[in-house]
Amino acid sequence: MGDIDLFHRILKTAIDGEASDVHLKIGSPVVFRINQELVTIEAPAPTKEWMENVIDQIVPTQLKNRLQEDHEVDFSYYHPDVGRFRTNCYQQRGEFCLAMRYVQRVIPSFEELNLLPVLRDLAESPRGIVLVGGITGSGKSTTLAAMLDHINANYRKHVITLEDPIEFVLTDNECLIEQREIGLDTHSFGFGLKHVLRQDPDVIMIGEMRDDTSFSAAMTASDTGHLVLSTLHTNDAGHSVGRILDFFKAEERERVRRQVASALKAVVCQRMCHAKDGGVIPAFEILVNNSSVQKLIEENKLDKLPNAIETGGDSGMLTFNQSLFNLVKEGKVEEKEALAKADNPHALEMNFKGIFLDEGRRIMGEG
Repeated sequence: MGDIDLFHRILKTAIDGEASDVHLKIGSPVVFRINQELVTIEAPAPTKEWMENVIDQIVPTQLKNRLQEDHEVDFSYYHPDVGRFRTNCYQQRGEFCLAMRYVQRVIPSFEELNLLPVLRDLAESPRGIVLVGGITGSGKSTTLAAMLDHINANYRKHVITLEDPIEFVLTDNECLIEQREIGLDTHSFGFGLKHVLRQDPDVIMIGEMRDDTSFSAAMTASDTGHLVLSTLHTNDAGHSVGRILDFFKAEERERVRRQVASALKAVVCQRMCHAKDGGVIPAFEILVNNSSVQKLIEENKLDKLPNAIETGGDSGMLTFNQSLFNLVKEGKVEEKEALAKADNPHALEMNFKGIFLDEGRRIMGEG
């Protein structure tokens, strides 16, 4: 069996075993991530020669110089008999490794992903910035893909994405969709965003908010009547505005904060929990920029945003504790797992006993 044939067999085994990720490291066993757990697989350990031969065949030609210069590169790897993988090739101790995440060919539905109805409402927004937050592996990209798929199935809009790399391939349904991969279709997020408004989009999806340039472009797009969807590396929605402001210099933050108060539509953060059925299911924290939230942002009372979320259920807002409580009551998650994923396990444990403290509403009433 040739090197690339064995490589494809490993990837196919990962898909058949419902693995989310494949890790290949020289001299070490092949490792899959299945239901968020690392599992060692019976397969030949990659040798240096094997790894270098595979990398030479799968790294796009136009990215090989960058790999040699930067010692790491992101790209999508696709083979028609296997599938699509979001791939990172990098070095450790001077030797190459591969981390590959399987991207499903069919975008799961809202129901299959256990997404809340409020996410469908957010996808239907005519303008504003909607951010999906969470740690690596929390399903942010899949949630964004489902939101775009919903738009594509129900609305006649022009959708442009900027991704590093492209994960889910979207085909035109009701929408006209163009997906641009960083390094292949445009030089950088900044370069692509500089020109995107000249391309007549209705919806812009930015793979990741990573600096002041990308967020400034998103605010400009929102101000001119566009819906912007993106991801943000933040653990909870309540502190997301502060995370956004950290992109900017201190002297810019007052101006930016007021722009955010106007442009932001919502922040949805998610955490994956082990489900009773053996799979995974997301818990959510949702900040919706209603009049109360907008006022808090304008007045720089960001410390009160978590309390606004706790008391904002009528606007579709939700805390992680509230979401975890619902998952347990619906029989989808064990109490032990919910407590492990909670921001405030003690308060959640009291909730399970029927005790609810309306602390958020009391704090909101102060000052």
